[in-house]
Amino acid sequence: MTHITRFDKRLSQIPNEIWSKVTQIEELKGRWIQGTNLSPQFLSRLKRSVLITSTGASTRIEGANLSDEAVDDLMRGIAIEKFTNREKEEVRGYFELLQNIFNSWEDLGFTEGSIKHLHKELLKYTEKDVLHRGNYKNADNKVQMVDGKGRAIGVIFDTTLSYLTPKEMNELVDWTKKALSDKKYHPLLIIGNFIVEFLNIHPFKDGNGRLSRILTNMLLLKEGYLYMPYISHEKLIEDNKPEYYMALRTSQKTFKSKNEDITAWLSFFLTILLTQSQMAINLITEENIEVLLSPKQLAVWQYLQEVGDASPNDIVKNVRIARITVNQVLNKLLNMKKVERIGEGSGIRYRKK
Repeated sequence: MTHITRFDKRLSQIPNEIWSKVTQIEELKGRWIQGTNLSPQFLSRLKRSVLITSTGASTRIEGANLSDEAVDDLMRGIAIEKFTNREKEEVRGYFELLQNIFNSWEDLGFTEGSIKHLHKELLKYTEKDVLHRGNYKNADNKVQMVDGKGRAIGVIFDTTLSYLTPKEMNELVDWTKKALSDKKYHPLLIIGNFIVEFLNIHPFKDGNGRLSRILTNMLLLKEGYLYMPYISHEKLIEDNKPEYYMALRTSQKTFKSKNEDITAWLSFFLTILLTQSQMAINLITEENIEVLLSPKQLAVWQYLQEVGDASPNDIVKNVRIARITVNQVLNKLLNMKKVERIGEGSGIRYRKK
């Protein structure tokens, strides 16, 4: 049985629960396209925020221990002593590559050569990877689960043997390109199949997990899911990390058997994308508030978004607006149901609802 018929067989028997998620995602995709009239300034702020969040999340999934704030400081050029050199190198590589995907996805091809190039870019700052970046692995590897301190706590599965990797990658990329071009299956199913198989092959010595998320963003953008730069896919995976590993393992352990089944993986993948799609639609409503507020009101709103919660005095001091104006803005935001009041008397605070 060839790999091409393996992939076709996987996608020819998709249960209704999977189709239900696909249908919901497509409806939300349509709403985003129809309803998006967001200001360039708003989108620019969002994209910067997502770059930071996604970089932090994708690096933490692989066991690094760093906060989004630390990632932001690093990308602004602020020296951070607690970072190891490797963490700094990995963060810079992921941030810059994802930024390039967000800005130039239309110009990027999808071939084995482009995948190797993306891998090279991902690891271009990591000194220890200089000899193998951009090249398929030359030794066998395993996928291991890591804890919050980056320690391996168990083997999830064995990957494709190194000598078979070029053949299997060639078959996977060729099948994926043709399937997307022929529109034989829904693109979300094709992309989901590509990612689970890519991670099963684990074609590179290092960086496979991070590169899979880069490729996910690129392929989804190419298929018209244009909200990818504005809601972090990586953060949603990080928030559901045990389920992520379990879905991969459940599906991948059936590979190369008589009954390959990627339902568990597709269910996880599409659940993440459905959540991402719903959050994207919420952004359209969220941004409309910026049109409704005056510059001073907007400044208060943005400050509350940044800090989480604050007292009126905090707002007066940091936004530099008179107390009477702050009170008026807070009342308006309360009436709009955009903020809520916490506490009483002198301890009263406000936070985004």
